[in-house]
Amino acid sequence: MAAPASEKQVMVVGVDESDCGVHALEWTVDHFLAPSIPHPPFKLVVVHAKPSASSAVGLVGPGAAEVFPIVDADLKKRAARVVEKAKDLCASKSVHDVTFEVVEGDPRNVLCDAVEKHHASILVVGSHGYGAIKRAVLGSVSDYCAHHAHCTVMIVKKPKAKH
Repeated sequence: MAAPASEKQVMVVGVDESDCGVHALEWTVDHFLAPSIPHPPFKLVVVHAKPSASSAVGLVGPGAAEVFPIVDADLKKRAARVVEKAKDLCASKSVHDVTFEVVEGDPRNVLCDAVEKHHASILVVGSHGYGAIKRAVLGSVSDYCAHHAHCTVMIVKKPKAKH
């Protein structure tokens, strides 16, 4: 379903603490939303998935209840740093039609849900460049989104360092 001409399409960009996530946002801003583009066709929604304290700790039983608030406070600080970095990047490139969200949960589900919530036309994610074994063990957010998001998915790879 195409948006009316007066309404901008939505582009969701997933960001995390990695250089890959920041690079994906910077690449997107530079290619789709920079001041050099007179009338950017997209409204940007930057989404960070914050792990829950229970998933980050991964333990239950005696003592777990005391650890959760400490871990949760740390996760909230980390999420705030990710969003602050994203805000600074957008501001430095004069991108103001942008919304920032922190949503608790698995990044795969959080990003696919954000696509649905905002009726996004494009989802942009970074690629950590994991090999086959690491990807099989950890799971690939970009691979999951490419198969499950109900929109176009763009995976932005960070250029390899030249030796």
